Amino acid sequence: MSKEAKVGAFVLSSFAVLTFTVIYLLHAQFGGSTVPYRTYLRYAGGLQSGASVLYGGINAGTVTAVRPWSEDPTQIEILLEVKDGTPLNEKSVAKLGLVSIMNSAALSITTGSNDSRKLPPGATIPSKESISLDEIAGKMANVADSANALIVEAQGELGDISGGVHHLLANLDAISGPPTQKKVQAILNNVDQLIAEERPKIQHITEQLATMSQHADDTIQNVNGTVTDLRGPVVKDLADLQNVIKQADGLLQSMQIMVRSNDSKIGDTVDNLRQATDNLNQFTDSLKQRPWSLIRIKQPEDRKVPQP
Repeated sequence: MSKEAKVGAFVLSSFAVLTFTVIYLLHAQFGGSTVPYRTYLRYAGGLQSGASVLYGGINAGTVTAVRPWSEDPTQIEILLEVKDGTPLNEKSVAKLGLVSIMNSAALSITTGSNDSRKLPPGATIPSKESISLDEIAGKMANVADSANALIVEAQGELGDISGGVHHLLANLDAISGPPTQKKVQAILNNVDQLIAEERPKIQHITEQLATMSQHADDTIQNVNGTVTDLRGPVVKDLADLQNVIKQADGLLQSMQIMVRSNDSKIGDTVDNLRQATDNLNQFTDSLKQRPWSLIRIKQPEDRKVPQP
């Protein structure tokens, strides 16, 4: 056999092995039974037949058809097949996604809820619209327009601020010029001279304050000693006063008891005094009318009127 024939046979053998390997890998990945489902979107975003179906980010099947829905042309009907045993449920949501930035579009399905009912084969998977690139570009254009208007407004405000800053700097330059510096220097010199002249007086006042503070401390100590000395007698006097108050309280209670027990007798005595007072008043009136009754017992006869 020639050398060319050997090379050709080796190439054909290698191609056959590569084809068998690819078929085996595809069968291992997508082999087995699959379950059909469908979903509907208003924007497919370049999704094509053969695109990957991702369940929770895991490759679970492929898209078999992408076409306008015959019943509602405003929606895109997407047919897909997933591996048997993929736990799609009523809370699973299909939306347009990407495997990576460099890859084409894919159909992404969320895992849903563990408590939800499983979707039967051929059921419709709930969908959620994704923001398209056109909408993103439109929003970016609106943001850019707003940014341009904001930049123009900011430039105007910055111009006003810059003018104000220049005016402020000019005023500061005028304020901090040589005449102002001379005036400030003269004021500082006067302050230094005043401090030098008043320093002895300030020192004398400080010494007097220190002396007064010492006297105040001594006075406070004397007052504290006096209060300490008087505390014992005052406490004793207060105790004696408390005892006297208690004795007076007992005496008052005894008097109240005595008054309550002699209440009836006191009432009789008051009535007798009232009766004696009335008798005395009557006796007084009788003396006023017949004062001679104190001397004579018998009343004299009335004088007769002489007859003519």
